[in-house]
Amino acid sequence: MKVVLFGATGFAGRNVAHVLRQHGVTPVESSLNLGLDLRDTAATTAFLRQHNPDFIINCAAHVGSLNYVTEKAATVVVDNTRMILGMYEAVVQACPQAIVVNPIANCAYPGTANIFCEDGWLKGDPHRSVFSYGTTRRLLWATAECFQMQYGLRSIHLLTPNMYGPYDSTDPNKAHALNALISKFVKAEKSRQPELPVWGTGAAIREWLYAPDFGRLIWEVLQNPDREGWNEPLNLAQNDGLTVKELVKIIQSKFDYRGQVVWDSSKPDGAPRKVMDDTRFRQVLPEFKFTDFSEGIVETVHYYQSVYPY
Repeated sequence: MKVVLFGATGFAGRNVAHVLRQHGVTPVESSLNLGLDLRDTAATTAFLRQHNPDFIINCAAHVGSLNYVTEKAATVVVDNTRMILGMYEAVVQACPQAIVVNPIANCAYPGTANIFCEDGWLKGDPHRSVFSYGTTRRLLWATAECFQMQYGLRSIHLLTPNMYGPYDSTDPNKAHALNALISKFVKAEKSRQPELPVWGTGAAIREWLYAPDFGRLIWEVLQNPDREGWNEPLNLAQNDGLTVKELVKIIQSKFDYRGQVVWDSSKPDGAPRKVMDDTRFRQVLPEFKFTDFSEGIVETVHYYQSVYPY
């Protein structure tokens, strides 16, 4: 099994690489930090011709916090669009037999939806707070469909909840929301901060996917890419969500932090509710067991403690 992993130095990519190595597969790792720019079609084509993969796991993206993707909206759209087009143009030239596996963040869902069902993921605009990034996730799917129509390229699309876990950024403006919270608590406890600011009001409801579980799900795809259900976008779903305030209470229970949590309502909450329907997921992978949330939180705390100071 030959696997190319784009975005290998990022949050999702590092977790995927770790799981693959546990199963004896060493992916060919690539990212902008490692010298390959997916916006450069010629360079990407040469890279793929050299390695001729059976699978391409596409974890590459230009993304950040709600503030970041709003303040840098045009840059986020331009970079991600060029990466998507450059990658697919390279695949068709270099290795058209390869299967492309695309995680698609659930910010691609309509901002007004309460339960995210696959049949409705294109019925309405993404929430304004993630509009720049959410629209490029839809473009990723549309590009893949067009390349399948013309060239027969095959792609598998996995709609993912907000992720948390090890290997994410220590910068709250770049880290995923739950990781940003945990990293703030680690820093506040270690440095004995009198106050800990938390963005938003805490009312938003989110579903969370432990990033190592995402790696395990990628392994399920690679083991059986012809499994019924991979032929259309699939939620990696548990159909369960918590408010940000509930999350903060759970995180607080893992610390001996004596300071005061201060909610910064000047920062956006984002979409009010993002919970994913798991009906199709349970038809495709009925036996898959997700990591218990408390266990995942503890492991994420341990990770940020291990990389402190930051």
